[in-house]
Amino acid sequence: MIAEDILNQPLIFTILIVLSIATLVQLAYHWIIFGRLAFYRPKQKQNLPQEISGVSVVIAAKNEYNNLKRNLPLILEQNHPDFEVIVVNNYSDDDSTFLLKMLAEKYKHLHIVEIKKNLNFFDGKKFPLSMGIKTAHKEHLILTDADCRPTSKEWLRLMEQHFSAKTEIVLGYGPYAPAKGILNRLIRFETITAAMQYFSLALIGMPYMGVGRNLAYKKSLFYKQHGFTSHYNISSGDDDLFVNKVANKQNTRIEISPESHMISPAKIHFSQWWRQKKRHFSTSGNYKGLHKFFLSLMPLSLIAHYIAAIILIIMLPEYWYLFLSFIGLRLISSIFILKKCMYRLNEKHLLLISPILELLLLFLHPIVAFSNLFSKQRRWN
Repeated sequence: MIAEDILNQPLIFTILIVLSIATLVQLAYHWIIFGRLAFYRPKQKQNLPQEISGVSVVIAAKNEYNNLKRNLPLILEQNHPDFEVIVVNNYSDDDSTFLLKMLAEKYKHLHIVEIKKNLNFFDGKKFPLSMGIKTAHKEHLILTDADCRPTSKEWLRLMEQHFSAKTEIVLGYGPYAPAKGILNRLIRFETITAAMQYFSLALIGMPYMGVGRNLAYKKSLFYKQHGFTSHYNISSGDDDLFVNKVANKQNTRIEISPESHMISPAKIHFSQWWRQKKRHFSTSGNYKGLHKFFLSLMPLSLIAHYIAAIILIIMLPEYWYLFLSFIGLRLISSIFILKKCMYRLNEKHLLLISPILELLLLFLHPIVAFSNLFSKQRRWN
């Protein structure tokens, strides 16, 4: 009998307990946390134009001529009654200055901040972004990158509509453009799963990060929190570390409608993605303790889930179907919630290979984190 086989072997019984707990943790993440995004129904606001006030878009750019030429007009032509766009041209040695001057002649609401000398004592975008925010004339700030393009002319209006007396931060979505190759699919899947985490935790009252490709907050909040000074010596973190410090249940909202997305090209070489992930992992180590616990428990429980199931199948092969059912239950739950979240985020064509991509990330992420113990990341991009 299976009960006797398990109960009479303490090791097998212990591993079964580990498998059961790990599976329950995974199901709890899927249905209690990620389910908040999967079944999210945003409240539709009426009379949107009356709720819109002035907004400043801030972009820090360094040698971004091609991206600015391609994307900046789309930002400058947003359907919004009162906005300005501030581009901080940070010590560029390409033709960005010439291009920005030409665009400023056509678009009077484009303002240029030129940083002609390398005054940034630390790598990263925090200094140029601070200069742009200081120049901004509006209380509502929306930050994005030069390589991002809005998916519609309603981007600014949809992001800004959430601001209120209490709401000081709005988290938006920044997907990557589909392209050929497994790396593109891996990056897009990772972006979706990361969004599931930070949107869902924000919806349950635990906002912990946002992405600089599509992030809004009040200028007064930035100054009240002394900007980036608490983590200025860290090259990245102008988005997630700032949000991690200042966001709370009362002051944070999300905007996920497809018309509000800012889309950008994904890395095309594995080495580029690797450097980017090293930077992200070095930044996430500075999150609040509770946030790090929730973010770590998800992959750790998944690793325990797979390892325990495999060990049990090897030790009791005659009951393989029982232990495999744990994997099947968790997998069906994961795919169902992922499908719902992908629908919410207007993401497509990744669901069928999602189990493979999940395993790849489960393998690669610990290696990236471990490699950070022996190196430091100090790059602009």
